[in-house]
Amino acid sequence: MRAAVLYGPGDVRIEPVPSPPAPASDELLIKVTKAALCGTDSAEWDHGPLLARPPVVLGHEFTGSVVASSVGEFPVGARVVSGAGISCGSCEWCVAGRTNLCASYQTLGLHRDGGLAELVLSPASICRLIPDGLDDIGAAMAQPLAVALHAARRGRVAAGRSCAVIGVGGIGAFIVAAAAALGAAPLIAIDMADDRLATAAALGATHTVNVSRADVASAVFDATGGDGAHVVIEASGAPASPAAALTMVRRGGDIVIVGLQPSPSAIDLFSVAAREVDLHGTLAHVCREDLGEAVSILAGTSLAGTVLGDVIPLGDLVERGLRPLAERKAHGKIVVDVAGVPEICVH
Repeated sequence: MRAAVLYGPGDVRIEPVPSPPAPASDELLIKVTKAALCGTDSAEWDHGPLLARPPVVLGHEFTGSVVASSVGEFPVGARVVSGAGISCGSCEWCVAGRTNLCASYQTLGLHRDGGLAELVLSPASICRLIPDGLDDIGAAMAQPLAVALHAARRGRVAAGRSCAVIGVGGIGAFIVAAAAALGAAPLIAIDMADDRLATAAALGATHTVNVSRADVASAVFDATGGDGAHVVIEASGAPASPAAALTMVRRGGDIVIVGLQPSPSAIDLFSVAAREVDLHGTLAHVCREDLGEAVSILAGTSLAGTVLGDVIPLGDLVERGLRPLAERKAHGKIVVDVAGVPEICVH
């Protein structure tokens, strides 16, 4: 079969690789149809390895149909999506339900071969069935939406609580959709690009703020009755954004850091302490809580069509997928059509 193999920085090859072995009793062998790309994939190609362990087949956002299984819930032919994160089930964190913090956590597409391949093995426990009303392009977005739902839950986003999202491209767009689904109001999208803000409004943001034309903190306070947002989710990764988040959160509020900082970032801990602001990290998602809900949201809304950018063949993965993501030139979510058979291509 053909797959996208990461060997090192700037070195992803679309090449023949051995097919996976027959699945174990708790695994599914999946014929991949569509796989979505995210900033993690492009970062691994551009300046990794960061999390990945090369050589490894990339792809942690994917969907397809079961071609071999002994798990009754997932018969051959069933359409499924995988959550990609694999946990042991028995360590302290797994027992507490925080499977994303498992002591031996691994991710398909980073630590084990992933879904940018014709076939992939996945534990059945991290897969969910896809309803007929959700196409494969939308289903490939279930994993990032699950990540967004987990991030929103970390900040206690809920009905009756205001939420501001800083950076609404990429994962930020999914966070806006997740916050809207969880009932956040008002829901304030903050970015420097009008097209991303328009997408955020279509996903449920009640207010949009362009940082190049407005005083963001003042705009957030105006939208929240002068008190600041209950929850501020930083999804841009911009060095100044964590400190900016602190200026727009209310007393006793929550800040969630999603965007990964390239270096340590200064933040006013006196303000954190004196105003009892809770600062949260977030990692991946908890499959049991988030993945099934993500599938349901995608099946019941126009989210996938709203955020979709290009659908590209596997052979164009680098030039039309990883490179524009790394250069921040991508518009919308990029989905790879894995089912097509590309020519061998090396980048």
